[in-house]
Amino acid sequence: MPLERIVSTALQIVDEEGADALSMRTLAQRLGSGTATLYRHFDNRAALIAHVVDRMFGAVELNGDELHAMAWQEALRTAAHTMFDALSRHQNAARLMVERVPLGPKAMAVRERCVAVLLDSGFPPRLAAHAYATLARYVLGFAVQVNRHEGAGQSEDAQAAAVFESVDPDMFPATLTVASEMPVPIEEEFSFGLDLLLTGLERLRGEG
Repeated sequence: MPLERIVSTALQIVDEEGADALSMRTLAQRLGSGTATLYRHFDNRAALIAHVVDRMFGAVELNGDELHAMAWQEALRTAAHTMFDALSRHQNAARLMVERVPLGPKAMAVRERCVAVLLDSGFPPRLAAHAYATLARYVLGFAVQVNRHEGAGQSEDAQAAAVFESVDPDMFPATLTVASEMPVPIEEEFSFGLDLLLTGLERLRGEG
């Protein structure tokens, strides 16, 4: 059985039912095969999970030549938004990255393209490594919070907005002052914070 089909099916299970639902047995049942077939490809579930995470990174489509043609800030902004879109479509799989650094070939390719942009733009190696690590964690933190259920996000935002606008003005005067602007849509919050991160990196690059 092709490895690509196995990993794609495993990712589908994680997307639909969560990581806890993925086991060699459930995957074999979904594929209509025996677990022995799977163990020819993976020593254990952890190895399978690593492939699932890397399969998710295959959805992060970054063209190295196009990135290098951009200013480094625009290149990283493009990379961050592309990663955010891909990871937020696979939230259950993205959550698996919280406790493990993705080291598969597809994840390494994304890292390589971003770090190369930083190095070629004058970032010293240590700062380039820290910059990418921080950017990746930032993207992951937002991606796992996006509510992809149609209509659910708007309903929750409306409820939160009503709470902000009804706070006690004596206890929370500052919150009431900005209530009309809250809650900040997560996509806007992501872009705002990303701009702050890139501005900080520009300062650090200058100091280097």
